[in-house]
Amino acid sequence: MRTRNVIVASASGLHARPARVFASAAAGTNVRIAKNDAEPVDASSILRVMSLGVAHGEEVTLCVEGDDTTALDRLAELLARDLDAE
Repeated sequence: MRTRNVIVASASGLHARPARVFASAAAGTNVRIAKNDAEPVDASSILRVMSLGVAHGEEVTLCVEGDDTTALDRLAELLARDLDAE
């Protein structure tokens, strides 16, 4: 399993628009996202992503089975940007 830790930069965390943008970008991947030590959820599900309650500045862990580091890197870069400002 490959993982990436990233600090969420969006001012509103992973709520509403940032969660939608992130989940859409994760569609078609096997990437999962977790906050703290909680069970990872499907990153392509906006409802599951929002249910994590991730706030601005909190760290999340992205993980994928296998070697799909391209998707991990792309999604980590997305979370590191302020999606509210874009």
